[in-house]
Amino acid sequence: MNILILTGRFGAGHCSAARALRQQLLASVPNIEVQVVDFFSYALPGSSSEAIYQAFRVLVTYGSGLFNTYYRISDQMDNDRPAALERPMREAMASLVAENRPDAVVATHPLCARLMAHYKRQEGLSVPLITCVTDFSQHSEWIYPETDGYLVGSPELRRQLAERGVEPGRIFVTGIPVRPEFKQTVRRRPAGPRHLLVMGGGLGMVPWSERFYKKLSALPEVRTTVLTGGNHRLLEHLSGRYKNVEAVGYTERVFDYMAQADLLLSKPGGITVFESISAELPMMLWNPALEQEKENARFLTEAGLARMAGPADERCVTQVRDLIWDTAALEEMSRRMRRRKAQLEEESFVRLVSSLGQQVS
Repeated sequence: MNILILTGRFGAGHCSAARALRQQLLASVPNIEVQVVDFFSYALPGSSSEAIYQAFRVLVTYGSGLFNTYYRISDQMDNDRPAALERPMREAMASLVAENRPDAVVATHPLCARLMAHYKRQEGLSVPLITCVTDFSQHSEWIYPETDGYLVGSPELRRQLAERGVEPGRIFVTGIPVRPEFKQTVRRRPAGPRHLLVMGGGLGMVPWSERFYKKLSALPEVRTTVLTGGNHRLLEHLSGRYKNVEAVGYTERVFDYMAQADLLLSKPGGITVFESISAELPMMLWNPALEQEKENARFLTEAGLARMAGPADERCVTQVRDLIWDTAALEEMSRRMRRRKAQLEEESFVRLVSSLGQQVS
């Protein structure tokens, strides 16, 4: 059986979800081949795709207002409208499917889902399409009638998609896919200083303010680790500057840092927060800039899985200080995460793919 997973490097989340799904399939389904393809690098090789990725990084870093305006407007627009570079990307999709002849296609990025759905419609293909939604919020960019299954992070999102016309039987509450190491994390809370973990996703979108880090470093009996992701300038900016703040560049072992932490301070990206839920690590969120992250934050705070910290300033540090020493509040947050995990149907994805395999054979 041959499975093709399509993704894109817009941040680290979509690719991380794709890799986690691949691991899950390889560990659970015999005689299966799973290929993860960065579709945008395939469709626009070389400098073209890199220019698109760089433009995205600039947009979300400096132009969040413009991004959010498009995000809100596009949610009300017809999904059949032509997209930028639609023709070469549809041609690339046709070539990729012809080359790989997959028994099923999984999309962890909405544009991949769109292009595959349109290709299925155009060619009359019956190849199953499974879409993995990598946020806790719904948006029309994920929803297409040609989609055979949706993997979502919460029962609330399942209800929202059903309200938008998706057949409930096609929606599976699997959680947002994360590496198995996060699910196996045994968090350690030794006596002594508390540990704060600061993350900003794969792009390293964490504060630069010197005053902010001075205040964090001055917190009594608190040690802070900042994961800077792919933000090399930030890593250089922070390294060795503050006594109680350690800066760490891109790492594949985020689960180890979560195991050692008492509290995560982060922007609410879908993958990061589900890694935290899987590790039962309490969260505090600074004000999100992007619209889907605002929706993620709303879900997390209403579910009691996180608290808002406001902007990264002196008040934020005070809130961190108060929560990181509030053992009862931290334990309650962890218990809520544990109950959330118990609601998931994590094996639904494997069962869905296995049933497709039986149909193919």
